[in-house]
Amino acid sequence: MPAATPARHASPLATPSARGKSKLLTVALAFLFGSLGAHRFYLGGLRDLYGWAHLLALLAGAIGVASMATGAGSPALNWTFAVAGGISVISAFLAAIVYGLRPDDKWDARFNPHGKPTRSGWPVVILVILSLLIGTGLLMAGLAISFQTFFESQVEAARELSQ
Repeated sequence: MPAATPARHASPLATPSARGKSKLLTVALAFLFGSLGAHRFYLGGLRDLYGWAHLLALLAGAIGVASMATGAGSPALNWTFAVAGGISVISAFLAAIVYGLRPDDKWDARFNPHGKPTRSGWPVVILVILSLLIGTGLLMAGLAISFQTFFESQVEAARELSQ
């Protein structure tokens, strides 16, 4: 009698399609259009809620940055929206790194069970390196801008108190 396999938690990406999914294409989509959720939609289809969350967060970020540039709206709300957009962009680069570093046999077991075995090559490695460089640079720039804005607001508040 065959052993029963344990039931696994069903996630949006747990059931692979009849056709296998390309690791290189997934990493490229995450690198180029990850903040739009393209890699999530490629792997999980249009029903992937995390893909839609990426898209909505990017839209909110664009609204927040545009509102800050024009001086419209509440600064706290604008910053919240801008941070949501930044998180979407940075998490897309992180997804490219995570998918790119996943071992090929684990990739095939989850996303390509009946297809030709995946052989990651230099294009995946180069995209992972670029994702690491750009994602880290954006994260550091975002932190620097946030701290600068915070400290400038503290200096302004101290000046107002001292007058």
